[in-house]
Amino acid sequence: MEQNARILVVDDEERIRRLLRMYLEREKFIIEEAEDGEQALQLALDNDYDVILLDIMMPGMDGIEVCQRIREKKATPIIMLTAKGEEANRVQGFESGTDDYVVKPFSPREVVFRVKAILRRSSATAFLATPNSSHNVLVFPEVSIDHDAHRVLVSGEEVGLTPKEYELLYYLAKNPDRVFSREDLLKDVWHYEFFGDLRTVDTHIKRLREKLNKISPAAANMIATVWGIGYKLEVPK
Repeated sequence: MEQNARILVVDDEERIRRLLRMYLEREKFIIEEAEDGEQALQLALDNDYDVILLDIMMPGMDGIEVCQRIREKKATPIIMLTAKGEEANRVQGFESGTDDYVVKPFSPREVVFRVKAILRRSSATAFLATPNSSHNVLVFPEVSIDHDAHRVLVSGEEVGLTPKEYELLYYLAKNPDRVFSREDLLKDVWHYEFFGDLRTVDTHIKRLREKLNKISPAAANMIATVWGIGYKLEVPK
């Protein structure tokens, strides 16, 4: 299923695009390239890619703006490539809608690992596909999740979520009122035994709440912070 996935590689440095293409094509992925933000945005909106590898620092339209504008139209999984390892830049990337990040200089094998992880999550639903699961629709006050259709309704209105936002919400909803630490969520939702940044969870929770809140503040408030521990989906009594 991972083979023949279409991946858009966006970087203004040709040597990086060439390196990533070489490693990704070894895995039988179909690779297309863009050398600047404008070209990347046009390709991303005109085509359906399985993953986009997007450099954050480019002349003209940078990766943050490209990601934001893609998110206005599509939920394509995006991995941000950045030479800036500071927390503020990573958080800015997540808040713009990216699903993951890799800090330069990176190991090409790590990039392949992250691409495969995103493909598993978005297509095979990984931890969600359990043999004993017979209920494909979860219904709560204000929120319903149709897992077969990967569709979330809030007060009857559909909410557009990225694959990672959907998985995070569904994971919490499958275990209502159970508290999960950030480490638990990184392991079970992101499948990170390593390479994890706990702020990743916080920024995705924030984006998820914001999207729910636009339709129903009550739905957003169901995602509760348990201070000093983590998060849970709190079902109104």
